[in-house]
Formats: sequence, C-alpha cells, structure tokens
Amino acid sequence: MKKGEDIGKIYNVVNLNIRKGREYILKSRPAPSLINLINRDKYLLLMFSPVFIYYIVFMYLPMPGVIMAFKDFVPGQGMFGGDWVGLRWFDQFVHSRYFWRLIRNTFLLAFYPLLFGFSIPILFAVCIVEIQNKTFKRFAQTVTYLPHFISTVVISGIIINFLSPTDGIINTLIAKMGFEKINFMMDPSWFRTIFTSSDIWQSFGFSSIIYIAAIMSVDPEIYDSGKMDGVNKFQELWHLTLPSIKPTIVILLLLSLGGIMSVGFEKVYLLYNGATYETADVLSTYVYRMGIEGQNFGFATAVGLFNSVVTFLLVFAANYMTRRATNMSLW
Repeated sequence: MKKGEDIGKIYNVVNLNIRKGREYILKSRPAPSLINLINRDKYLLLMFSPVFIYYIVFMYLPMPGVIMAFKDFVPGQGMFGGDWVGLRWFDQFVHSRYFWRLIRNTFLLAFYPLLFGFSIPILFAVCIVEIQNKTFKRFAQTVTYLPHFISTVVISGIIINFLSPTDGIINTLIAKMGFEKINFMMDPSWFRTIFTSSDIWQSFGFSSIIYIAAIMSVDPEIYDSGKMDGVNKFQELWHLTLPSIKPTIVILLLLSLGGIMSVGFEKVYLLYNGATYETADVLSTYVYRMGIEGQNFGFATAVGLFNSVVTFLLVFAANYMTRRATNMSLW
C-alpha cells in the first residue's frame, strides 16, 4: 500500500513539473506578429472575406443614411441636404392609421411560424437520427432540405398556381368534393395561414441540420445508462435528448426572437395584393411603397429605423429573460 502511495506521489510531482514547464515555455515564447497570424490563417480569412465584405457594403456603409429619417430629404441635394425636421416623420408614422395594423401584421407573421414551427425541426431531427435504414434516411433528408434552396419567387409562384381559383389543384379538389371554390389569394383571412404553413414547409428540413448535429454529438454513454435504467423512447427523448441539446435550442430560440419584427420582404410582396393589406401589409412592404413608389424617402427611412430599434430591443429583452429563466444566453 505504501509503495502504491509513493508511486502516486511521484506521478503527481512529474505531472506538476510538466505543467509548469509547459506554462514557462508558453510565457517565454514571443507573441506572433500580425503578419504571421494573417499568414497562418490566410485560407480561413479568404473564406471569411465574402461574408465580411457583404456586411461592410450592405450593413455598415449605408448606416450614415439614417440621417434621412430626421431630414426632409430631397434627392438633388444629397443625403445630407434638405431641412432638419427632427422627429416629424416618426410622429407622423406613430399617429397614422396604418401604425397598429403594420405592427400587428409584422409581429403575427413572424410569431406564427415561431409558435407553430419552432418545434418541428427538433422533432424531425430526432426522427431522422432514429431511422435505421440509411437509404430512406438520405431520401427523407434530401426531400425536406430541397425547398430551402428553391427561390422565394418560385415558391410564391407554386403557391399562387396551387391556390388559383380557376385551375389550381387545391380548388379542383374542393370542387370535386362538392364545395364552392375559394379565392385564397384575395381573401385576407387566409393570408396568414398560407404564409405560415408555406414558411414552415420551406424551412423545417434545413433548420433540422443543426439539431441533428447536436443530437449526434451527445455522449452515447448517456443513452446506455438510460437503457440500463429501463427508459422508453419517449422518456429518452424528454429526459436525455432534449436536456442534452438545450443550449442549442436556447440559442436558436434567441436568434428567432430577435428577428420577430423582421418579416422577409420578398415573400410577402410576392403573395399579397391590395385586397389582403389588412392582414398582409408589414413594415418592410410599407417602407417599399412609401420610399420607392411614393418617393417619400425620409418617412420610409424613419419607419425602417423604428423597426430596427424595436428589433434591437427585442434581442436584449429575449436574452435577458432567457438568462433569468435558464442561466443561458448569447452574452
């Protein structure tokens, strides 16, 4: 027993000396220069450069343009020309008859896909991981990933053709069953259902990739221990899988909540019309109509800035609430 204790002490001393030697070498080694760091990571930087350039050109360089939200912008006088009007455009927007309609539609068209569609990629990822037949697994993944890569214009065209009141497949089936055809695209009460269901269908497969990767990274010993304790598949999902991927779920939920006031312009613009403004008109389409079609650039900039500030505050609020509830957050 004494001999074993002596060997353990020697082992600990050796390990301690190795760690001290390693720390000394790292401290004594000179810090690499910027040129050396760039040369070392040149290929990674090259891969990152398109993303960096995109955000600089389309996100940061246009930022000085927010000054137009506080001025009576005149195109011929340049971005900094025109009279200073202060908060006039903001006051005009807040007191307009469209304000609450735009806020309601923007919130609901972003909230419904989150409410009804956030859990679908998680459940789909669990199902994909459980499938044993590799051929069927690849087929299922391909079929569900494909809509994500189809252009929004094409998706919108498919929706309009399928729901056409004259020769659309949906209305043809409705007529075959003896019911009256429905003009879906002209009925405001159907727009949110169409938008939400098509958005979930288009995105749930691709969104599941992150969850599949998270599930695959869970330590298999956790599942082995669960099987020894006699847990069934539902208990395994609820008590083992979901808690293991909880950080991933929280981060993606935060990112989704941050964009809850940022509904994609393209799809709404392609699907809506004057008859569906009551349930379809959102802040981004309103900015387009006022700025591009109405030539009221100062007012449109003020509405866009208002939306950005609200989205920024929502990100902080969601992060704070999640940190208080789960002790996990983005920062």
